[in-house]
Amino acid sequence: MSKIAVVYWSGTGNTEIMAAKVAEGAQSAGAQVSSFTSAEFTADMMDEFDAVAFGCPSMGAEELEETEFAPMFDTCRSKLNGKKIALFGSYGWGDGQWMREWEEACVADGAVMAADFVICNETPDADGEEACIALGKALA
Repeated sequence: MSKIAVVYWSGTGNTEIMAAKVAEGAQSAGAQVSSFTSAEFTADMMDEFDAVAFGCPSMGAEELEETEFAPMFDTCRSKLNGKKIALFGSYGWGDGQWMREWEEACVADGAVMAADFVICNETPDADGEEACIALGKALA
């Protein structure tokens, strides 16, 4: 049984909904899942998990949330080499540039992407929820 961490930051609840669906998908595929807010997770915890899903909405000029999530994620970057990960997040404007740049950085750090990232405009609809469940299954 693989151990999966779902780590997220959510300001409005949209990314939190996505995180719950990612966890649901991983659990349905037989994984042991632990969910954490970005304030609860540290780089030291990376080695405890076979794979990690990171979720963060687009903020400002299409960037990661900078006061809590980005600092936590930056400390995890040194642990990405060879680690299976997945990315997800919600947005209210733009076209997903923050997610493409985030994925590129993860790949450059040696991360093994479990699946294509999932982004949802505002609150995830049924298709968005299903994409998050599929992301969790792929991660497991």
